[in-house]
Amino acid sequence: MLEKMVKPLLAWYEKNKRILPWREDPSPYHVWVSEIMLQQTRVEAVKGYYARFLAELPDIRALAEVPEEKLLKLWEGLGYYNRARNLQKAAQMIMREYGGSMPSAYEALLKLPGIGAYTAGAVASIAFGQPVAAVDGNVLRVTARFLADGTDISDEALKVRRKAELERIMPEQRAGIFNQALMDLGAMVCLPNGVPKCGNCPLKRNCMAMAEGRVEELPCKAPRAKRRIEEKTVFVLQYQDKVLLHKRPAKGLLAGLYELPSAAGRLSEKEALAYVEELGFSPLHIEPLPESRHIFTHLEWRMCGYLVRADELAQPAGAVPETYRLETPGTVDRNYPIPSAFAAYAPYIRKKAGTKE
Repeated sequence: MLEKMVKPLLAWYEKNKRILPWREDPSPYHVWVSEIMLQQTRVEAVKGYYARFLAELPDIRALAEVPEEKLLKLWEGLGYYNRARNLQKAAQMIMREYGGSMPSAYEALLKLPGIGAYTAGAVASIAFGQPVAAVDGNVLRVTARFLADGTDISDEALKVRRKAELERIMPEQRAGIFNQALMDLGAMVCLPNGVPKCGNCPLKRNCMAMAEGRVEELPCKAPRAKRRIEEKTVFVLQYQDKVLLHKRPAKGLLAGLYELPSAAGRLSEKEALAYVEELGFSPLHIEPLPESRHIFTHLEWRMCGYLVRADELAQPAGAVPETYRLETPGTVDRNYPIPSAFAAYAPYIRKKAGTKE
């Protein structure tokens, strides 16, 4: 049945493919970086980050050698910072074991940090012309509807089976084109959440879900576990011409990144002042900041905040805990990637507490 999609899909792609910067020069490095950036991130959002990243790190050697803090600053705004760390680990492995040239074999790509079955398939097929399927959410959705397959698309066994099925029917000399055509069809026509553009679909004549009137009910996916909710109080704490940053633990959520200091729970103004004193500062002025929230995959932060100016250290200089750092706003902008979870509070780093500026 899947064979019936090949010719109309490729013909549609030739006329309708998206013009994307990484497709202009689909070198292994460009394809790899773009595919990692595109995980959990919209295409339009990635374009600017991709250009900035390549301007600073044009090749595998540059990526392998860049200081981690600069790497994370380049990644700022994309989130899921372990993706950037794994990119660098993989680049270092490529320099060490492959002489700086990315391996072309699917199995070798899978051994690189941060590269799973989908990314390995995308790089192998698009950059190296290997007849390997790249099965992501778009591809699973298109094929589930085309086949009227009600299998849960989060089932790993389905992904393995679908990959093998697609590899049996993909044109060997156009494997990368075929994979990108499926990706584009899912991104542009066979849309999720009950709003596909079936009238524009090149596969509509053979789509079983369309024939059976089941397009909106497919694909099937088990409901996600309910997100855990955490309440936090965020502080933009200013001392002299600097702002206080906190370095998160080396493992866990947002590992090793600098953030605005925060406390668990929703602190009252009195509790917030006591917290600032615990950090070693004498607060002079405090004002509330807007509430915000940030959603991670399995966690939601619900935040309130305070802008605080301290006029002196309550303890001798150097008594601030070692995981904290005082930096000027300009230094923060240049060198410290503030996680997007704190995006609502980052603009206040430059606002002087107690003024309307």
